Parts: sequence; structure tokens; C-alpha cells
Amino acid sequence: MSVARPLAGRRRPTFALLAMAQFVVVLDITIVNVALPSVQTSLRFSGESLTWVVDAYMLTFGGFLLLGGRAADLFGQRRMFLVGLTVFGMASMACGLAATSGELVAARAVQGLGGALLSPASLSLVALTFQEDAERDRAMGIWNAVAGAGGATGVVLGGALTDSLGWPWVFWVNVPLTLGGALIGLVLITDVNHITDTPGRVVPRLREFDVLGSVAVTAGLSALILGLVRFGEHGPTSAVARVALVAAVVLLGVFVVVELRVPTPLVHFGMFRSRSLSTANGMILVFMAGVVATNFFVTLYAQRVLGYGSFEAGLSLLPLALGQILFSQLASRCLPRLGTLGVLLIGMGAAVLGFGWFSLASADGSFVTDVLGPAVLVSVGGGFGFVALIVLAVSGVDPRRAGLAGGLVNMSQQVGGALGLAVLASLAVWRTDRRIQDGAAVRTALTDGFRLGWLTTSGVVLAATLAATLALRGRGRETPTRDTRDNDSGSGADSGSGSGADSGAGSSAETVQKA
Repeated sequence: MSVARPLAGRRRPTFALLAMAQFVVVLDITIVNVALPSVQTSLRFSGESLTWVVDAYMLTFGGFLLLGGRAADLFGQRRMFLVGLTVFGMASMACGLAATSGELVAARAVQGLGGALLSPASLSLVALTFQEDAERDRAMGIWNAVAGAGGATGVVLGGALTDSLGWPWVFWVNVPLTLGGALIGLVLITDVNHITDTPGRVVPRLREFDVLGSVAVTAGLSALILGLVRFGEHGPTSAVARVALVAAVVLLGVFVVVELRVPTPLVHFGMFRSRSLSTANGMILVFMAGVVATNFFVTLYAQRVLGYGSFEAGLSLLPLALGQILFSQLASRCLPRLGTLGVLLIGMGAAVLGFGWFSLASADGSFVTDVLGPAVLVSVGGGFGFVALIVLAVSGVDPRRAGLAGGLVNMSQQVGGALGLAVLASLAVWRTDRRIQDGAAVRTALTDGFRLGWLTTSGVVLAATLAATLALRGRGRETPTRDTRDNDSGSGADSGSGSGADSGAGSSAETVQKA
């Protein structure tokens, strides 16, 4: 399979556009948090229902990611990227115009859908645009840095916009970036997959779309995230959580059965024969569980223990986000010399130490010793770790599965974040309640709860890192995996696919082998 690359003069602006889209997706996760009190007052949310401003986005984003990744592979990465940008921009406009709580929650759900369509398509476009090892490693480093910048910008920009212009602007700021980006992309982005983006291929491809599998996995993942969110809010007594988790198990079981039987499955399980892809997604899930919970704990620790205001608490997270930007760039430069496994071990080792340091926080602590120091170490973990994990995730994957690989990466992040926040926050609350019952002061009890969450995170990440090291050491060269049930041969998709895969999404395998 030949892969047409954008003209040399367009590659940098193309990458800038793709990185901007990722920036907006991450920005929208953090920018909303600071505005929630104003949103609650304006639209009369109850304390419990306010969480759905965040949860609605998480549900559809995480639930539709696999569907978005497969749609990019079947109908064209360029096409789905532009559709996703447009949906995200229109939904952002609707969020700012919402007059009721229900309208805002519905618009946030559509926003998540737009993110699920554009994010895997964007990542696969990066992988197909930069096909040489050194270029791709550098691009992935910048990509990871942009994600960190989005998180850092959202923390600060959310407070500034809410205080100066009002909460609707935390959503309207996305509109010119996304809709303008879609118009620019129509001209700027050339076809990177001549098979899926060729006019006239949409109808045949639509017949190959695994409708039952798509419905089952989307509903199953949505039910899983809903169950985890409700479990974190109300504990095991929540009937909604129990029903949702049972439904998730059933639906995901149906999905596996369907995928093993249909001729053109949504997910080719043969992909998971790649230890690089499987290990990377497992590590991303575990690490994101710790990072999302840490952001939550640090915000509460800063406000309720150290006495910071909401804007100051947001600023306290900047070292973690900015550090990730810096260390992502350093990690991409270290990849050729240290290898992917070496960079991964540096990142995860620093993260384990950082989470462990957080677990030493005290009720009368300070910003420098109890927040800044461990945050810098965790940012080393995010910078080095994610660059290595993304390279691993796209190694040995057939270019026709690049969108699905991107969807798996993003799904691992979303599910990992939901799982980590639900489980670790519940663990922290349990510890805090026990300490209060024992007569401890509230600040001390809260700190003890956070410490238990961080200590658990450190142990889990350490165990996962050891398992990943054993899985990746001594493996032979991985080649792009293919599924014998793939029916693309009739369309010419198979012509030259072996060499194309090595020069396409699978080209980073050489870098990975340096580990």
C-alpha cells in the first residue's frame, strides 16, 4: 500500500493544524473546571448534577473513540478530522449559548463526540505524515508537549475568561480555532490515504462498517465510564453504578463475540499480538489513572488544606503541565540514543518517585516541598513516559489501522482517567472518613486520604512498569499485524502493503528496537 505524503512545504503547517486540534481537545478538559461555580450559579445546577458538565464530555469522548478511530480508517483520516473539528466547534458554540442546565449537558456530550472523531484521526495523520524515525520521534515529542500546553493553558485561561468575560467564553474560545481550522484544513491537508479518501469509496466502505460491533463497544464503554463515575460519586451503594457496570460487561462481551465472527470487524484483535501496542495501551491506562487523580488531589489539597483560592489552586498545577512540555522535548531527543524502553524507564521511574513524594504531604505543608517538588518528578514521567508510549503504540501497526491505533491510545487515556478518579478518590474519601471518626482534624484527615491515594498510585505504576519491562525486553522486530479476514484486497488495498507498512505507521519499529 502506498501512502501519499503531503507536499514538503505543507508538512509543517499541516502538523501545526493537527497539533492545534489536540491542544483544543485537551484545553477543553481543564478550562471548564475553574468556571464550574459560575456555571452552577448561572444555570442553577444542583451540587450533584454539576458534575455532568464534565462527565457528559467524558462519556461520549471515551465511548466513541474506537468508533471514531475505525471511521478514520474506513472513510479517510482527513475527512473525519475535518468533520470532528466542525462538530466540536458547533457544539462549543452551543455550550456558550446554553440557557438551561440540560442544554449545556447535551452540548457537552456532542462536544465529546466531536473530540472522539477528530482526536484519533489527528494522531493517525501525524503518524502517516512523518514516516521517518527521527521525524516521527520529534513530532511525537511536540505532540505530547502541545497536550501539556493545552492542560496548562486551560487552568489559567479558564479563570481569566470567567472573571473578565463570563463563563460562556470558556467554550466560545474554541469556536474560531476549530471552525477556522476546519476551513484551513480543507485546503492545507492533502490526502494521506488514497484508498479511504478517494471519492466514490464511501458507499463500499459503508457496507464494510461493523454496525453491531460499533453499537456494542460504544454502548459498553459509555456504560463502563458511567458506572465508574457514579461509583466514584456514590460508592458501591449506587444502583446506577451497579446496573451500568453489569451492562458494560455484557455489552463488551457481545462486542468480543461479534468481532470474532464478522468478516470486517471494527477491531482486528490480531493487532494485539503486537506487544508494543498492547503494553503501551496498558501503561497509558495505568499512568493516566494516577495523573487524573493527582490533578484532583492537588487541587483539593491546595484549596482545602493549604488555603489557596481557586485561581491560585489552578496555578499550582502549572509546574506539572509546563514540566511535561519541557521534558517531552528532551525525551524526543533522547529516543535515538537511549531507545524507547530506556526513555520509558526514566519516565516511569520518575513518576513512581513523584507519586511517592506526594504521599509524604502534611497538613501544615508548603507549596515548594509538598507540591512543586513531586510535581516536577511526575512531569518528567509524563514527558518521557508518554513520548515513549505513543511511539510504542504506533509501532508495528498497519497504516490501515492507524486511526484505530490512535483511538485505542485516546480510549486508554479516557478510561484510565475515569477509572483512576473513581477508585482512588473513593479510597481517599474512605480514609478521610475513618480519620475523622477517630477524632482527627479535617485538614489532617483530608491530607491522610490524599496520601493514601498517592501511595496506592505509586505502587500500581511501579508494578505496571516492571510488568511492561518484562514484556518488552528481548522481543524481536515487530512487523505490522494483519488480519486474514480483511476484505480490502478487492480494492487494491493490499498491493505493496508489506513495504508500505514498514515505511508508514510501522516505521517507528526500528526506533523501538533500539530499546
